[in-house]
Amino acid sequence: MAVAFYCIGSLDLLGLLEEKTTATDRESWREWIWEQHTTGHHGSGFRPSPYMTAQHPTGTHETYTNYDAPHIIMTYTALLSLSILRDDFSRLDRLGLINFIRACQRDDGSFSTVPGSSESDLRTLYCAFAISHMLDDWSGVDVPRAIAFVTSCRTYEGGYGQAPFCEAQGGTTYTAIASLYLAPRVPPSPPLPPAERGLTIQWLLRNQDTTGGFCGRVGKEADACYCFWCGAALQILGASEFINTQGLARFLADCQFKYGGIAKFPGEHPDPYHTYLSLAALSICSPGLDSTQANAASWKFERLDPLVNAKEVTAQWARKYIPAHRI
Repeated sequence: MAVAFYCIGSLDLLGLLEEKTTATDRESWREWIWEQHTTGHHGSGFRPSPYMTAQHPTGTHETYTNYDAPHIIMTYTALLSLSILRDDFSRLDRLGLINFIRACQRDDGSFSTVPGSSESDLRTLYCAFAISHMLDDWSGVDVPRAIAFVTSCRTYEGGYGQAPFCEAQGGTTYTAIASLYLAPRVPPSPPLPPAERGLTIQWLLRNQDTTGGFCGRVGKEADACYCFWCGAALQILGASEFINTQGLARFLADCQFKYGGIAKFPGEHPDPYHTYLSLAALSICSPGLDSTQANAASWKFERLDPLVNAKEVTAQWARKYIPAHRI
């Protein structure tokens, strides 16, 4: 499901989905995604793929067991993929989705990948927040407990680790910042105190190295995916103007593969994950080339919504057709 999102999402960011695919293609993809939509004891969501299904006792009303339950990260990517494909979400079990999110929240405020799993970190919490945001219904989330978990993952540098006491990373810092800015606050208040916001901005900016790319951790090589994770976090924090956008574009250009696609490092083989996130980074951090420069038009992308990680028009579609009030 995630690989499908990176492929479909890349075409969406390039503005080529309808030009490069047929209506039959897009309909078949919608149907494949809906085939992974499943309902059971813990609510409704999307499986990663049909790679594993379980046989159920005759007469049961449930369509999954604990061994093939929906997955919270794949549910998030499925909703975005269907939004890219302009599905009307008439088949979405919204109440079941809320129950699924509730079943994934753990006692420490984090979220497991599937109900009852011990695997949890800031990525899964972000997916729960993004889904709740698109649903416009936070009744499946204990928000204060979840925010407390995010806060516990903050490090002295200003970044965030995957879990409490873990090393700060660019990807988990993005998921922490996006989650804090997605969360409803009553009464309204800044997601981060000014001093903490400033420290996080400094940590993120220090991760842009001399190649123009961003490092995921201190002392590591620059990696194409972190151009998005760090760049999007800086945009959410209102500090994207401090990014060396032309340096970032040069680095991503060096990561391109001669037959197509973008790799994590220059000289490596490309993959859908790094291709999508590189394009998403450029949607946020345009190099601002003059129109007279060669290939300037190829560096222009439509705006990206950094909170849900989708093109703005796709995010608007999700917010229009997914909300729980459409039940």
